[in-house]
Amino acid sequence: MEKAAHQPRTVWYDETGTLDTQSTLRKIMEITRCLRELKSLDAILDKILLEARRLVRADAGSFFLVEGDTLVFSNVHNDSLFSEKDVARNVYRNAKIPINEHSLAGYAALRNSPVIVDDAYCLEADQALQFDRSFDQRAGYRTRAVASFPIVSSRGRVLAVLQIINPMAVTGQPTVFDERAVASLALLSDQAAAAVEIGAVTEDYILRMASLAQLRDPNETGSHVKRVGAYAAEIYHVLAMPLGLSDHERKRRKSMMRVAAMLHDVGKVAISDTILKKPGCLTKDEFEIMKTHTVLGARLFHNPTSEVDAWTREVVLHHHQRYDGQGYPGCSSDLEAGGSLARAPLTGENIPLPARITAVADVYDALLSHRIYKPPIEESSVVEMLREQRGRHFDPGVLDAFFSIHDIILTIRQRYPDEN
Repeated sequence: MEKAAHQPRTVWYDETGTLDTQSTLRKIMEITRCLRELKSLDAILDKILLEARRLVRADAGSFFLVEGDTLVFSNVHNDSLFSEKDVARNVYRNAKIPINEHSLAGYAALRNSPVIVDDAYCLEADQALQFDRSFDQRAGYRTRAVASFPIVSSRGRVLAVLQIINPMAVTGQPTVFDERAVASLALLSDQAAAAVEIGAVTEDYILRMASLAQLRDPNETGSHVKRVGAYAAEIYHVLAMPLGLSDHERKRRKSMMRVAAMLHDVGKVAISDTILKKPGCLTKDEFEIMKTHTVLGARLFHNPTSEVDAWTREVVLHHHQRYDGQGYPGCSSDLEAGGSLARAPLTGENIPLPARITAVADVYDALLSHRIYKPPIEESSVVEMLREQRGRHFDPGVLDAFFSIHDIILTIRQRYPDEN
């Protein structure tokens, strides 16, 4: 079994295998600082889960996000069952559990209180709190000690539940969560809550922007935005692997890719309804107006105040460029200041990489989706259409990365279905 690249380290333990309090406090401060550099909620949750597992040498863990009266499965790690390469396949699997007293995570969310058990299989049969063994039975896993911590907002609302499973002793044998381990995880959960809240607010902001665009363009749905962002992030992850980046830097850039791709069509809010909602083909003049959504959207990020703003500007402005130079809007630096669109478009690798990635993600999802001017196209036909555009519309390397994770792409599509 290949070991995960995120296998927990033991650097925060003393020579006896006991949690070193001072080192742990310093590490939690470092983790908090690193979390501020991540932009997408998914990247923030993944980082917290990874570091929480490292604190107690846990074999597995997961994150659940609160949505109404349910917990939605969000992130998962399990060193015994899958490697880091398989994490993404599990991250996008859709599963929900109710917030009630019948599950460990549900109880933690309901009571806004940590739940710690030494052996999930030894809960009293006559009490409400139980552990669902069905996952263990399907996967051939044995869950023992479990610690569930609510992640609480500044207003006291439970945002998520962090669940850590099967801590290991220094000898590698299963153990339980002692008082120091629980205190360390509780402190991390408390300190990380601000980052989770910021990530949730950022994602909500992006979805609100998408909802605003949807008022003008019915194609620009929240599900479409989530899918394009997730596709683009996973494609970037593949392309970044050979670059020799640190794990944190790769995930930081991946989180920016997700946010930037989600905002790719924000400029459509400035396009007339008569064009966006036209059921037939656009006239030449109408298409020229439609092209301006790239420039109008990019103007929102004309003076970027952060790196993610700069990435977003590149995506918004250039996601309709084509690898062969037949796209739009052009290459002049004065476009956002009102310059003409009649400029030679960018070609090849002169197109910013985030825009080349978003082009594949956006076109793939648009072809599969219902549009006011067309019915959805079958997956097999869409795949063939993408292959035909290799080196023409799309960067060959980006397209190769896309197809290398096609199973993950399909799982993402299932995770974020179109609203009824």
